[in-house]
Amino acid sequence: MDQDSMLTELSGTVDSVIYKNEENGYTVLRLRDGNGETVTVVGCFPYAAQGETMLLSGAWMTHAVHGRQFKAEFAQRLMPTDAPAIYEYLAGGSVKGIGPATASLIVNRFGNQSLDVIENQPEKLAEIKGISLVKAKQIAKSFRQQAGVRRLMEFVCSFGLRPILAMRMYKYYGDEALNLLQANPYILSSQHIGGSFSESDHLAMEMGMDEHSRSRINAAVIFELNHNTGNGHVFIPRDKLAAATGQLIGVPPEEADESITQLADAELIILDDIANVTACYLPELYAAETDAAARLARMARVHFVEDADPERLIRRLEKQQNIHYADLQRRTLQMALDNQILVITGGPGTGKTTSVRAILALFEELGIRTLLTAPTGRAAKRMTELTGQEAATVHRLLGAKFDDDGEKVVFTKNESDRLDCDAVILDECSMVDILLMDALLRAMPDDARLILVGDADQLPSVGPGNVFSAVIRSSVVPTVRLTEIFRQNEGSRIVRNAHLINKGEHPNLSENAGDFFRLRRLEAGGTIDTITELCSVRLPTKMNIPPEEIQVLAPTRKGETGTVNLNKRLQAVLNPPAPDKKEKLFGDAVFRVGDRVMQIKNNYDMLWRSADNLQHGTGVYNGDIGRIIAMDLDSETLTVDFDGRISEYGFDALLELEHAWAMTVHKAQGSEYRAVILCLSSGSQMLMTRDVLYTAVTRAKELLILVGDDGAAYRMIDNFRQSRRFSALRLRLLKLCGR
Repeated sequence: MDQDSMLTELSGTVDSVIYKNEENGYTVLRLRDGNGETVTVVGCFPYAAQGETMLLSGAWMTHAVHGRQFKAEFAQRLMPTDAPAIYEYLAGGSVKGIGPATASLIVNRFGNQSLDVIENQPEKLAEIKGISLVKAKQIAKSFRQQAGVRRLMEFVCSFGLRPILAMRMYKYYGDEALNLLQANPYILSSQHIGGSFSESDHLAMEMGMDEHSRSRINAAVIFELNHNTGNGHVFIPRDKLAAATGQLIGVPPEEADESITQLADAELIILDDIANVTACYLPELYAAETDAAARLARMARVHFVEDADPERLIRRLEKQQNIHYADLQRRTLQMALDNQILVITGGPGTGKTTSVRAILALFEELGIRTLLTAPTGRAAKRMTELTGQEAATVHRLLGAKFDDDGEKVVFTKNESDRLDCDAVILDECSMVDILLMDALLRAMPDDARLILVGDADQLPSVGPGNVFSAVIRSSVVPTVRLTEIFRQNEGSRIVRNAHLINKGEHPNLSENAGDFFRLRRLEAGGTIDTITELCSVRLPTKMNIPPEEIQVLAPTRKGETGTVNLNKRLQAVLNPPAPDKKEKLFGDAVFRVGDRVMQIKNNYDMLWRSADNLQHGTGVYNGDIGRIIAMDLDSETLTVDFDGRISEYGFDALLELEHAWAMTVHKAQGSEYRAVILCLSSGSQMLMTRDVLYTAVTRAKELLILVGDDGAAYRMIDNFRQSRRFSALRLRLLKLCGR
C-alpha cells in the first residue's frame, strides 16, 4: 500500500457507508466532496451516517486492491443542517425507528429544524400521523444516545484510543460518561470498562497530568492490585507492589511506597503482616479472606452426634442402591455425618460422584435438606444428571446481580437472608475463588453442613486465591483423599493415562486403543486439517458422535493452533454461510445463525426465558455454552439458546460472546464432554504445563484424541510449574485452629 507523505485536508458529505466495525469504529465510506466528486475514505468514524458532513485531515494512499482512497487521521463531524441532507441522514437508517417514509414525514413537517425537534421536542413528532407519543420518545432516546456516544467516541478517538472503551463508558455512565472521563482518565482501566492502564495513563498524560502526580501513582498502585487478582493473587507484598508500580509508570519505588501509605491511611487498601511480609490487599479481598478463614475454622471445630445408627443406615443405602461401598467410601459417609465440613478430593474414576450420591441419599434419609451447587452452568448441569437432584450455579444459588452502579456484584443471599437448607454440597471446588467461597459461606446457616468436592490436581480458580488447595494443605478440615481407581474404570485409558500424567509419568501415546488416541501431526496446517475432518466427517460418520457432542480444546487462544483460529476453521466446515443463514460481522468474527457460542463474562442482568415461555429469569454466566437460533438485522439483535434458557443480545453486547467449537482448557474446567479433541503444539511455558494437560484429559468422558506433536504432551508432563499465588488462607486457618 503506497501512501502520500503529505498531510492534507478533505471535506464533504457522506454519500454511503460501505463497511463499519462496531467493535473498533473502523469505517469505509464514500464521501461527496465540494466538487461533487465521490471518493473512498477509511478511518475511525463510529456511527458514521449518510448525510453528515465531515472535515478530515489525513493522506491519500493507493490500496493494492481497492485503489486510491483517503486515510483520515483526524475527523471533525457535523450533523446535517439543511432539509435535503437531514432527510438523507434519517432515511439512511441512522436513527432507530426512522426509515425513508418516516424521515420524509418528519422533514416535510419540520424542515431544517427536524433534528432539533427529535432531540429536544420529541412530543411534536407525535403530531405526525402514524407516530405515537411512545414511538416519538423512543426515537428521541435513540437519537440522544447516539449523539452522546458519538461525542464520547470522538473524544476518545482524538487521543488515539479504542472506540469500544467509549461504548462501555456510555453503557455504564450514560450522558455523564464524558464528564467523568475528563475528571478521572483512570476510570478507563477499571475492571468494568476493561481498558489497559497504559491507555488510561496515555489519556491522562495527553490531558496534562504530571507524571509524578500523586493521583497518577495512586491509580497505578490500585491498578497493580486489581491486575494481579487476574493472576490469582489475593494480596501483593508491599516491596513487590512498590517495585511493580514504579516499573509500570517509570517512577522510583519510593514514590510508589508513599502512595501505598497514603492509600492505606484512606482505607483504599489494607495492610496486614503475613509471615514477616507486609501484605497489601484490596479491601474486598481482605474482608473475603479473613471472613472465609474464620467461618471455615469455626466449622472445622464442630462435630455432630447423630441419634441414628450410621452403620445400619449405610447398609440400608447399599441395599436400596444395589451397591457395596468400599471401606474408604463408608468412612466418607461416617465423616459426613460426624463433621460440619468435609473435603472429598480425588482424580478421575476414584468414586467422587458415588460418594456424593451416597451422602445425598444419607442426608435425605435423615431429613437433612441439601442444596447442590457448582461454579459453572455446565458443572451444575452435570451434577444434576449424575445425582438426579437439581443443582444450581453458585451465582444463581446466591442470587448474584450487579449493584445499582452496575460495577460490582452483590448477592441477595447473605447474612441477612440465608439459604434455606441444612447442608450444601459444592462440586468442582478447585474452580472457586476466595470471593465466591466467602459469599457462599456468608449465605449458609450457621449450623449447616458443607461438603467440598473436587480434584485438587486440576487447574486452580481463574479468580484470586487457591481455596481448595489451601483448605486441604492446612490439614485443619477433615479430608478424604480417594486414590483407588474403581473396577468399572480400570479399562479406561483416559483414566489410567490421566493418573500417569498427574504423577509425572509418560503414558505410551503410540498405543491407539480403547478410548484414548493420538494422531501425530508436526505441522500446524496438518493439525488443523485433521481436527476439522474429525469434527465434520470422521467422528460423526464412523463413530456416530455428532459435532455438538465433540469439544476441541487447546492450551491457548493465540497463534495458528489457538482457539481463535480453530473456531474460524471449524465454523467454515460445521456452519458454513448459506443464503438462509443471517450473519453479523463483529470485529474479526462473523456471528451466524447456527453457531455454537460461549458467554465469556458473568452478566447478572441478562434476561432469559424458557422455550415454552413458562419460566423467566436473569443471569447468563461465564462459560455458558449456547447456539445462535435467530438474528434480526433490523433490530440489531441475535438470540442464543443456552440449554433451554433463551436470551437476546443486542449487537453492542456481542463482546460478551465468542465461538465455542474450540475453547481453552481453562474455559473447559468443570465440564465433561462425550468426545474431546486436544490440539497440541508449542506454546507459552506458562500454559504448556502438567496441570493444563491433566485438566484437558479429564474433560473427556468416552473418547480423547490428541492431535499434534506428542513431544509437546511429554514436555507438558515434565513442566510441573505451579505458579505461586499470594494468599494467606492456609496460614489464617492454621492460626485460628491453634496449629
